[in-house]
Amino acid sequence: MKIKFVIATRVSSDCFYTNTATGRSLALYQSPLIEVCLFPENCLGLSKIYNSVIESCKDSPSLLIFMHDDVHLIDYHWMDALANALQVFSIVGVCGNKKRVPFQPSWAFPDLSLQFDAQENLSGLIGHGKGFPPEDLSFFGAPMQQVALLDGVILAVFSETLIKNHIRFDEKFDFHFYDMDLCRQAEIRGLACGTAAISLIHESSGNFGSLSWKKAYDAYIQKWGQ
Repeated sequence: MKIKFVIATRVSSDCFYTNTATGRSLALYQSPLIEVCLFPENCLGLSKIYNSVIESCKDSPSLLIFMHDDVHLIDYHWMDALANALQVFSIVGVCGNKKRVPFQPSWAFPDLSLQFDAQENLSGLIGHGKGFPPEDLSFFGAPMQQVALLDGVILAVFSETLIKNHIRFDEKFDFHFYDMDLCRQAEIRGLACGTAAISLIHESSGNFGSLSWKKAYDAYIQKWGQ
């Protein structure tokens, strides 16, 4: 089965492979089984892009990996780690929260104070910085645990899982909350989300509290009621 990385970037195709963390990482893996579905110079919402690739897989089932363009993939065994996790969970990421509470604004934060949840509720490990070694590590808890919510920095799922269960990314969420919304859809269909033991370094720490984030949060609460 083909592995398709689905990535949107604001830079050109050429610059993606030389100037972005994800592009430089993926350039190392030359295999006919790996395809990069790249959306360069992008100004569309992530959900719209991701859905277009899901639709294209109706006649060609694939493992889809939705990933940001600022991720250093420093784990040479990422394929094995994903394969192991996808034998247990339907949708896989690297960080998540085992609990979901009313009006939760992020997988990591239980309320609008934007303070991290108690560690016993969290799962996963991710580095932060511009390269290796990372500037710091966020150790949330052991991986390979079922979670209610996943961080959208990377999400892996078989296209057939989404298509068979009539799950798509909600296009009202351009960048923020698309990941939480997907996990909520999976939950009501009885699909398990979980974390995999994959080593990543993420260059961005998110944009929590911005005007666009607050608008997306309001839309998320309006949709789900809490």
